[in-house]
Amino acid sequence: MAIPERFSNLPEYAFPRLRTLLAGIQPAGDPVVMTIGEPRHGVPDFTGPIMAASVDQFGKYPPNEGTPELLDAISGWIARRHGLAVEPARITALNGTREGLFNAALALCPETKAGGRPAILIPNPFYQVYAVAAAAVGAEAVFVNAGPETGFLPQFAQLDPALLDRVAIAYLCSPANPQGSVASEDYLEELIALAERHDFLIFSDECYSEIWRDTPPPGALAVATRMGLADRVVMFNSLSKRSNLPGLRSGFAAGGREQIAQLRQLRSYSGAPLPLPVQRVSAHAWADEAHVDENRALYHAKYAVADRVLGNMPGYQSPAGGFFLWLRVPDAIGTGEDAAKKLWAEAGIQVLPGAYLSRDTDQGNPGERYIRVALVDPAGPTEAALNRLKNCLYQGD
Repeated sequence: MAIPERFSNLPEYAFPRLRTLLAGIQPAGDPVVMTIGEPRHGVPDFTGPIMAASVDQFGKYPPNEGTPELLDAISGWIARRHGLAVEPARITALNGTREGLFNAALALCPETKAGGRPAILIPNPFYQVYAVAAAAVGAEAVFVNAGPETGFLPQFAQLDPALLDRVAIAYLCSPANPQGSVASEDYLEELIALAERHDFLIFSDECYSEIWRDTPPPGALAVATRMGLADRVVMFNSLSKRSNLPGLRSGFAAGGREQIAQLRQLRSYSGAPLPLPVQRVSAHAWADEAHVDENRALYHAKYAVADRVLGNMPGYQSPAGGFFLWLRVPDAIGTGEDAAKKLWAEAGIQVLPGAYLSRDTDQGNPGERYIRVALVDPAGPTEAALNRLKNCLYQGD
């Protein structure tokens, strides 16, 4: 049986590609992995006791959309964080944001738009589930470059109006993975107005929203609500980065009542509900900010380390949020793949080539000359690793 063409045309996932690239290269020194965005700070102290106290509830089927306690906790967090009243009926629990970002396309992308094949806008570079979601619904994936010339944010309004009329969904990640750029309120207002004008939805991936440098990033749903256009946005967030709980697989989607009802209906057939002990931990995590403040302070220390070590390097961009560095590769070295091989062989540092997170377009591949570096280890090891990276890549600069 043939594999459907829409999936066979997808490139290999980033990390298997990296393993192939580095195969046979002996790393120098004590290897340091700075590729995957897996937080390595400690899990919150309350996680274990709550899980242990409710372990018997693994014997019960949990509600698919989330317990009332969890939905109330998420609603309360949205109110505190964004000044926005979102009733529980406009929220659904998720197994992390990846599940929601994929399933929402299945639930909400129409079969046709403006008399033709629907289009889905994807910032380039991007979180790879966006492209898989577009393929799954048979939509045209339109990759919109987000490089230094656009402030590392996609400028969707510059697209052909005829194409915009076919757009069903636009994905946006703020703070952006991998560049760390933050969409301002003005940017969000313009995007939401564009969505209203051309009748499409915005899927706002905000999983890095609580790791910020100076100012909390604005939320797309809050901006849309102030504009009277709340039904234009579905926001996604999780506890993976905010609370250092990526293995808990706990997140949520919030939006218009109709959109969330559609997503809940799909999940009732195809989604796996969060176990009750996981929902209890999650409810406590969304209600507590102390551990989030402590977590953010650790990242602030690593932002300072990165600025101190790399701040004078050509093209260095200090991230406004998230925990990645998006580093321009010196011309003398070549591409992100060249830099990744050199760093592994000569410095024992494993990084991800930027092209593994982006696609070729008529305007070029915005990730080809970049590497992504994850600031997930403690500040001391991070500083040592970044010094090794600097000495390897920027000796002539």
